[in-house]
Amino acid sequence: MVTVAHLHDLVEPADPGSPVVVDLAEVEVVDSAAVGLLLAWLRQAQARGIELRYSNLPPNLISLARMYGVDGLLAV
Repeated sequence: MVTVAHLHDLVEPADPGSPVVVDLAEVEVVDSAAVGLLLAWLRQAQARGIELRYSNLPPNLISLARMYGVDGLLAV
């Protein structure tokens, strides 16, 4: 929860035509705030016409996304 507040704004891609890929391989601890952050980034990306992808989602994040019924939005 503490980390999410600092990460709320999605960064613009260096190349406007390139997708933004967020690699979550190093994420060890997640909670519902992390799922909320990923969904907020998706909304921001869609509003700006940016393609956003997530890679290497940790199993505990996938489990939470499934529990909340948003795994399809996160392409799990």
